[in-house]
Amino acid sequence: MPSTIVKLPLVDLFAGCGGLSLGLEQAGFTPIFVNELHPDGLATYLANRRDLDVWLPNRHSNDILEITSNADKLQSVAKSLRRSYGDIALVAGGPPCQGYSARGIRATFSDIQKLEMPSNHLYREMANFVAAVAPRAFLFENVYGLINAKWTKGGNRGEIWQEVQKAFTDIEVRIGSKKLHYQVAFKVVKAKDYGVPQNRPRVLMIGIRSDIHLAAHNGDLASILFPSPNQPGPDLVDVLGDLVDPVWSNGGETTKYPGAIQNEIQKYFRTDRFGQTARRGSILHEQEYSSHSPKVLERYQAMLNSGGLIPEELKTLKFGQKLLPPRWGGGGPTITATSSPDDYVHFLQPRILTVREWARLQMFPDSYTFCGKRTTGGRRRAGDPSIGLWERELPKYTQIGNAVPVPLARLVGQHLVPLISN
Repeated sequence: MPSTIVKLPLVDLFAGCGGLSLGLEQAGFTPIFVNELHPDGLATYLANRRDLDVWLPNRHSNDILEITSNADKLQSVAKSLRRSYGDIALVAGGPPCQGYSARGIRATFSDIQKLEMPSNHLYREMANFVAAVAPRAFLFENVYGLINAKWTKGGNRGEIWQEVQKAFTDIEVRIGSKKLHYQVAFKVVKAKDYGVPQNRPRVLMIGIRSDIHLAAHNGDLASILFPSPNQPGPDLVDVLGDLVDPVWSNGGETTKYPGAIQNEIQKYFRTDRFGQTARRGSILHEQEYSSHSPKVLERYQAMLNSGGLIPEELKTLKFGQKLLPPRWGGGGPTITATSSPDDYVHFLQPRILTVREWARLQMFPDSYTFCGKRTTGGRRRAGDPSIGLWERELPKYTQIGNAVPVPLARLVGQHLVPLISN
């Protein structure tokens, strides 16, 4: 018998600030082991789970390679988890994706072959961890660009994804005297179809241990393993409207909720894990405004006045910013939260979004705490592989931008629970 009774034990690898875990927790899973390389990401993850076992020293780790590169240590960790929690329900993870993303290393450092990036091979370590722990299911998440990515400019389109799939379909595990494998399928999903105010296409791969019976699917395993789209992404005015402070100041901060709850979405954001709901005048965190120069403020105000158009004399060569719409219209959300909020201008005020507003795009509740710097510069955020610098800073905006949208994770988790509980 396990020493600790935990409902649906969850291992989260490459967990970042915890968006995937939070959604799975809302679906009924309980994190019992977490891995995250960056100290700020791990600090954020743990700060929001002080009452769970992941807070214990032997239930979280930084470098997954310190475990998977040592066969004895990997088996020790796997045995400890099974001894303490029994049959692990799910191992989930999204290995770092900078080399696969359309906005990542391949765009910024085109002369660096993705073969040289250590982070682009971590999917193998996740597969090794799954093989050792033998969970009932695994969930792999990554950017859509992974589907067509290739190792080098002269490589074959999709070659990386073929290797990733093979790493997971080749997994063999032992449960007692049985040698088992995983029934694996993948699907490209858009977060906007699952109640998220972003488009954000992602590729998900799910594997179910072969001793778990699944309904007949006539070869279309994905139709069994993945939830169908269920609700459109909400409008930004409904997501962010209660945070609009009419007396905001450039470079200042709003420390209390300026408005009352206007809809059910805002009630969700303002309700903490203990069921307490923040009212108008309650303490508000992470609503600090960037300090924009007079020229930038002029450009943003011009965009507001013109419905998004930037006058020629105010355009810059750096990038093309977009004015966020209060309502999406027929096509639904068209944006994707990235590592920096500079791409978008608030729909009512001449400024970029705050950390709290950025977090709401990923559907984090307002009570969710973020650790580390608020923001940082481009090279410090992206690293510089051209000189062998792989380390990156992970400010709050980047942690949030890298996260899995919470409702998407929740709906996938809710769909998985009955499948792995039979």
